[in-house]
Amino acid sequence: MTFYEKELDRIRDVVYSNEGQINTVIGIRNYIENNYDVDLNLDVLSHMQYVSKYHLLRLFKKYYGQTPRQYLIDKRIEKAKEHLVNDMSVTETCFAVGFESLGSFSTLFKRKIGKSPAKFQKEQLSRSKIDREF
Repeated sequence: MTFYEKELDRIRDVVYSNEGQINTVIGIRNYIENNYDVDLNLDVLSHMQYVSKYHLLRLFKKYYGQTPRQYLIDKRIEKAKEHLVNDMSVTETCFAVGFESLGSFSTLFKRKIGKSPAKFQKEQLSRSKIDREF
C-alpha cells in the first residue's frame, strides 16, 4: 500500500467516523416525519434505534439543533396548517396531527404561528377566496 493510499484510508476514517450517528438521527427524523400523528416519546424513539434515550437526545440536538420533541411539535404544527388550509375543523385537525388536547394544541399553535388556529384558518380561507376572484 502506497503512502497516498494509507493517507486516503486515514482521511476516510476521520470523515466517516460519525456515519453511525448520522444514520441514527436520520432514521429517527424519518420515523417522526412518517409517524407524527401517533404518541411518540423518547423511549419509543430510542428503542427503535437501540440507543440510549439520553444519547439520542444529544445526537439529535447536535445534528438538527433541536430535540426530537421540538422537531415533532414543529412537524405537527406544519401539518396542522395544511389541514386548516384544506378546511378541516380545528378539533379534527388537533387530533389528526397527534395532539391529545385541544387546549395544548391551540396554545402551541398560537405560540409558534402567532395566531390561534381558528384565526389562522379564517385568514387563509378568506385569502383563497380573494385569490379565486382574481
